Amino acid sequence: MFQAVTNDIMIQVEPTYVRDQSNPSQGYYFFSYKVRISNGSRGAVQLVSRHWIITDGFGQVEEVVGPGVIGQQPKLQPGESFEYSSFCPLNTPTGSMQGKYVMLDGQGTQFEVSIPMFILCEPAHYH
Repeated sequence: MFQAVTNDIMIQVEPTYVRDQSNPSQGYYFFSYKVRISNGSRGAVQLVSRHWIITDGFGQVEEVVGPGVIGQQPKLQPGESFEYSSFCPLNTPTGSMQGKYVMLDGQGTQFEVSIPMFILCEPAHYH
C-alpha cells in the first residue's frame, strides 16, 4: 500500500498485476490499482480532475489529464472516503505511476493533492 497526505486528504493506492489479462510474449503487461481517497479535513471537498504521470520500464513517460475519476467527481464530507479501481497497461514488466488530483474546498478554492508514486511490477521480476 502506497500513501500520501496533502491538506488532510489521504490518498492510498494498492496496485496489482493482472496475469490473466497480460501477454508478456507480446510485450503487454496489465496492472490494476485501487485508490482510496479519504477526507481528514474539517470541510467538504470535491475531486474535480486528475493528472497521472505513467513511466514504463524504459523511462517513457505518458501523462493523462482529465476530469474526475472513473467518470465521477466525488464530493467527500469530513471523515468520508471514496474508493475506485482503474487499470494501466504497460509495454514493460515494470513501471510506476504518480500524479495529483485537483480538489475544490467548500469555498470553491482549488488545491492539489499528491498521488504517491507507486510501483507496477510483474511478480516474476521479484525473484
